[in-house]
Amino acid sequence: MASISGLSSGLDSAGIIDQLMQLEAAPQSRLKSRVASEQSVITSMQTLNTRVVTLQGKATALTKATAWSPLSATSSATSIKVTTAAGAAPASFSVNVLSQARVHQLGFQSAAALTDVVTGASTSVKLDRFDGSPVTLDTGDGTLAGLVSAINNPANATGLRASTIQVAGGSYRLMVESVATGAAQDFDLTKLDGSPLLGGATVVAGSDASLDLGAGIVATSTSNTFTDLLPGTTVTLGDGATVGTTSRITVSRDTAAVTAAMKDLVDTVNSVLTSIDTQSAYNATTKTAGPLSGESAVRALRTELLNSVYPTDGSSLAGSGLQVARDGTLKLDTAAFEAAYLADPAGVTEKFGNVTDGLAARVAAVAKSSSDSAKGTLTAAIIGRRDGVTRLQDSVADWDTRLELRRTTLQRQFTALETALNQMQSQSSWLAGQLGSLPSAGG
Repeated sequence: MASISGLSSGLDSAGIIDQLMQLEAAPQSRLKSRVASEQSVITSMQTLNTRVVTLQGKATALTKATAWSPLSATSSATSIKVTTAAGAAPASFSVNVLSQARVHQLGFQSAAALTDVVTGASTSVKLDRFDGSPVTLDTGDGTLAGLVSAINNPANATGLRASTIQVAGGSYRLMVESVATGAAQDFDLTKLDGSPLLGGATVVAGSDASLDLGAGIVATSTSNTFTDLLPGTTVTLGDGATVGTTSRITVSRDTAAVTAAMKDLVDTVNSVLTSIDTQSAYNATTKTAGPLSGESAVRALRTELLNSVYPTDGSSLAGSGLQVARDGTLKLDTAAFEAAYLADPAGVTEKFGNVTDGLAARVAAVAKSSSDSAKGTLTAAIIGRRDGVTRLQDSVADWDTRLELRRTTLQRQFTALETALNQMQSQSSWLAGQLGSLPSAGG
């Protein structure tokens, strides 16, 4: 609604209305301030909840048996590799390479052009794997190119690989080898009638790999990989592992990895505790409390995390290097922890990694009860705050409507005032004119 600001009264009615509206809007401003404050609390709680979820994941990982039995495998010879898998155990042994696994090869004597017919009267050849069931292989046209194609065709499943080697311009010799290594990969390739193909072949026999482990023990493998040479321990011979190469294989407990994992868990717990302390602290300078001050769910989380350090049987983890520091955080003496683990791996694993009552399990349980998406105490607190913010925002919107109506009312009132004053001024001017037109008393 348009207003006649100060037309008759000389008052800045628009400015007066704005000032009155500021007073009227004070309750709404307080609501907006509460919304901002609540949203700050929600943001802080969400950040904390994310840290707790991360903590739960790390703690749960340390309840797995694999986390407490990591092994480090080394080989003194770079050409001999060693890896470990589930089931491996600490061990130390030496190996001496007696032989490497090789493919079975035939190098044919006579050279031919790719288009020359090399299979004789028939376009087929005989592949004998020495298993009592020779295979007839159709080459199509009997040419050298057709023979190579037939050997390499996956549909024929020969298990062989054929190559032509150019020994002179347009003249080739045939090389055929088994795809797999091992002594059992031997084969022969002849014309269909059994006569030599391409002048016969020079044979390089396939062989198994073999390792001497001492004490009369020799291990063999059809490939250069000795899978589970010891349970969970695999040894692989590289190209440089020639006959006579020796290596000392050592599989030992990786105490550094266990210690690093425990330190990471402690650091993550401390990250949560520090975040709680920082967000809950009172600032004496600004005389304001942190956004998480007074949050019961947060206080309970802090208390429960510290209590999780103490085993339910009343014992202590201090002997294994873990205790509560004076500042209310956890302190891990990594040297003491590593020494305890080396001295008694099973005992330390039981204290820290037991899936039902170890430290990691207790921390994981506390984290889950706090951050669980359905029943977590932090989750419930965040949801409650969000609902409260929604209600506050609805109230702010209601105030928008109420204030707009109030402004309209004030504008009408001031407009009516100006109109009335204007009418009174007009009447006053008319009366003054009438009085001025009257004859004077002396006339």
